[in-house]
Amino acid sequence: MFDIQDELKKLPDLPGVYIMHDKSDAIIYIGKALSLRKRVRQYFQPSHNEGIKKKQMVEHIERFEYIITDSELEALVLECNLIKEHTPKYNTMLRDDKTYPYIRVTVGEDFPRVLFARLMKKDKSRYFGPYTSAGAVKDTIDLINKIYKLRTCNRNLPRDIGVDRACLNYHIHQCDAPCQGCISKEEYAEKIQGVMEFLNGNYAPVMRDLEVKMNQASEDMEFEKAIEYRELLSSVKQIAQKQKITNTDGEDKDIIALAADDVDAVVQVFFIRSGKLIGRDHFHVRVGTDETRSDILSTFIKQFYSGTPFIPREILLQEAIEEANLVEEWLGKKRGHKVSIHTPQKGMKNKLVELAARNAQMVLDQDKEKIKREEGRTIGAVKEIEGLLGLKGLHRMEAFDISNINGFETVGSMVVYEKGKPKRSDYRKFKLRTIAGPDDYASMHEVLTRRFLHGMEERNELQDKNLPEEMGSFTRFPDIIMMDGGRGQVNICLQVLEELGLDIPVCGMVKDDNHRTRGLYFNNVEIPIDRHGEGFQLITRIQDEAHRFAIEYHRSLRSKSQVKSVLDDIPGIGPTRRKALMKHFQSLENIRSASVEELVQVDGMNQSSAEAVYLFFHQPLKE
Repeated sequence: MFDIQDELKKLPDLPGVYIMHDKSDAIIYIGKALSLRKRVRQYFQPSHNEGIKKKQMVEHIERFEYIITDSELEALVLECNLIKEHTPKYNTMLRDDKTYPYIRVTVGEDFPRVLFARLMKKDKSRYFGPYTSAGAVKDTIDLINKIYKLRTCNRNLPRDIGVDRACLNYHIHQCDAPCQGCISKEEYAEKIQGVMEFLNGNYAPVMRDLEVKMNQASEDMEFEKAIEYRELLSSVKQIAQKQKITNTDGEDKDIIALAADDVDAVVQVFFIRSGKLIGRDHFHVRVGTDETRSDILSTFIKQFYSGTPFIPREILLQEAIEEANLVEEWLGKKRGHKVSIHTPQKGMKNKLVELAARNAQMVLDQDKEKIKREEGRTIGAVKEIEGLLGLKGLHRMEAFDISNINGFETVGSMVVYEKGKPKRSDYRKFKLRTIAGPDDYASMHEVLTRRFLHGMEERNELQDKNLPEEMGSFTRFPDIIMMDGGRGQVNICLQVLEELGLDIPVCGMVKDDNHRTRGLYFNNVEIPIDRHGEGFQLITRIQDEAHRFAIEYHRSLRSKSQVKSVLDDIPGIGPTRRKALMKHFQSLENIRSASVEELVQVDGMNQSSAEAVYLFFHQPLKE
């Protein structure tokens, strides 16, 4: 079960994207944060107020997850991609499907231009981005055009060279006028190469040049020009932040990395579709003997892609795998097109793999914490109870409860806990028909007798057939019996065990006047228990589970179908007589209380059928 308060404590103080789910596990909100710890915690603070809509959203949060990134910029772009993919209910501010801008270099032209673009199309152009600030993109484009003196017109060159006169940009020295043949195609191409190197991250030379010009303008008392250079430099610094959440090649990729220890491993998969990271998933892998990290990845890839309907064009791995060529061939046949498996060593692809590995390690670390906490709640709780009772080896616990409707249709429940965890496959329910009226002690005596007598008979049958005892449904006996109550219920259980010749410890779970557990009754002594300890919590869970299981069975007997089945058990009572009985008496309790003479008065009933109904409810039935 997802405990929000516990999960809030584990949030990292790192940038990333958080994803809120409702009780149906639908994504209802996606947000980004510079610090996941600070941001996500804010939603659950009573003093925090972000408006009525956010308050309504928080009320529907059942669980949350998150993806860490290397920067807030990456988180912002990832947030945009995920919102477009999942369209969460409460992300209303992004319903306009806003896209982040790109810088487009029209390398398919003889004299390319550098343009602003909102969409990345499959054309001959080179795209850089996306970026988070449209203003910064425009400033950078202006800067590039000023530095490299590129054309901004839409003339068809070289066809239109010399057709018209040069524009104003040529006269103010911001364009080399390829439209007039003032610069050759080769010289212009060198400028474009410098532009693409700058956009690929090699912006240090330009920044140094701007700083020199800014300082020189300041020394020359040209402060307005110095301010202009400073602002352009600031824009370059802002746009020059490399981010790797989106690739500009527009391809489909899966990024696979793992984190592992001696026993377990977590494999993280990032799904990139059309160049955008649209989601991720993690998978738990049990590590085999002497398996290397490469072995784990290889095994995972074969199992994962044998069952997934979509196979991407490229798979990026944290480490190289053996038989990579063979796996590529296999995946290519499944996909119908070539599939490449790579292990990047540098660049954006390598950083994506590193990011996936960091997320895998975080999941593995959290799972270890979860397992540790779970062991405290289960095995640790059992050891605490063993210490209180002075016992050892309490591997299997069984608890029993009785429930009835005004003494009628009494039922019993048996729940089983092994190593502190419920083992629902061993739960059993008992429908009592030998006890009349609300006699809990007698009912418990019957339930316990039936449970252990059945187990002993099964053991004997399996031994006669030389079959293992594990094949029986009742053959496994508990290491301790937990009775819901004090001295009375414990003594009933001890009496049954004595009658059957069994030696099993019996412990009572004693409640106070407010129906809250206050201690354990064992060996004629009530033992107090720390209400803040894990042992106390386990005892409470066992009590509640036994009660719940009995009540659920009890409620099922109230349903119309179950009521009909009870009457169907009476010889000579078919659908017609059953319907007549219910119509005449209105309830099973009235039928049970009726005499033979009253039963005969019902339409369709004769003396023998009336006697059969009367005996069914009044004569004790044998097992």
